[in-house]
Amino acid sequence: MIQQIKKKTITIKTRIIKIFSDPGKSRKISLFVVGSGATVLAAGTASAFIPTPAAGSFAYDVYDVAVNQLLNGPIGFTAGVGAMAFGGAMAIQQKIALAIPCILGGALVMTADTMTQTLGAIF
Repeated sequence: MIQQIKKKTITIKTRIIKIFSDPGKSRKISLFVVGSGATVLAAGTASAFIPTPAAGSFAYDVYDVAVNQLLNGPIGFTAGVGAMAFGGAMAIQQKIALAIPCILGGALVMTADTMTQTLGAIF
C-alpha cells in the first residue's frame, strides 16, 4: 500500500516537473491562472460597488448568482486557493514578479465576501 502511494506520488511529481520545466507550457499555465484570477477579482470588485438589490427582483437573482453563489461560493474559493498555490509554486521557482500578484489576488478573492459587504456599505 505504501509502495503504491510512493509510486503515484513520484509519478505525479515527475508530471508536474515536466509541465513546469517546459517554458511554453509553464507560460500558458501561468497566463491562464493569472487571467482567471484577474477575471474573478474584477467580477468581485465590480459587484462590490453595486449595493445589494431588493429581494425578489431580477437584479437580485443576478446578484445572488454572481456574488453569493460564484464569487463567495466554491468557485471563488477554488480560484483563490489555486492562485495562492500557483503563487507559492512560482515563489519556490524564484519567479517573485509572478508570485506576488498571484498570492495577493488569491487572498483578495478569498476575502471577497467581506470586501463586497464593506465596499457596498461605503458606496
